[in-house]
Amino acid sequence: MDIINWKSIVESLLFAAGDEGLTLKQLSTVLEIEENVALDAISALREDYKSPDRGIAIIELAGTFQLTTKKEHSVYLKKLVESPTSQSLSQAALETLAIVAYKQPITRTEVESIRGVKSERPLQTLSAKALVKEVGRAEGTGRAILYGTTKEFLDYFGLKNIKELPPLTVTTDDPDEEADLFFEKFQETFEN
Repeated sequence: MDIINWKSIVESLLFAAGDEGLTLKQLSTVLEIEENVALDAISALREDYKSPDRGIAIIELAGTFQLTTKKEHSVYLKKLVESPTSQSLSQAALETLAIVAYKQPITRTEVESIRGVKSERPLQTLSAKALVKEVGRAEGTGRAILYGTTKEFLDYFGLKNIKELPPLTVTTDDPDEEADLFFEKFQETFEN
C-alpha cells in the first residue's frame, strides 16, 4: 500500500478514536506497519489539512494524535454548541435528559436500566448540546462516569437550580403508563 492509502486509513482511525486520540504506537500496531510509516501518513495528512478549504487538523497532545477543528472556525462551533434549542431532541434524548435531571448524578448503565435500552447516543447528543455533563466518577469497579445537568440546562428551562424541577406526582398502577405520563409532561415543559 502506498502513502495515500495509509493517509485514508489513519484519518478513519483518528476519526473513530475521537477525543481519546491514538498514539503512534497504537496506529502502527493496528496498521501493522513501522512507526515511521505511520508518522509519514500523519505528516502527509497534516499537510493536506493546511488547505484553507479543510475544516479539520491533526494535533498532538501528550504523544496522542487527534483530529480537531481549526481554531479559525471556533466562533461558528461555539454558536452551534451554545444553542441547544436550534435542533430538536429525539424522544430518546428527551427521556434520557429527564432521567438525568431527576436522578442525577447517574451513570449511563443506570439510565439504561431505567429506559430499558442503550443510552450512549442520547447522552452524547445531550453532552454535545451542553445539557448534561460529566460530574464525577462512581465508586467501585470501572469507576463509571456520573452524569448531571448543566447551567445551560437550567437556563433553557428557566430554573434557578435543579430543586425547581416540577415534582413527579403522577402515579398509576401501570408503570408503563406512569412513565408515558412522565415523559409527556417533561416534553410539554421542554417545548414551552
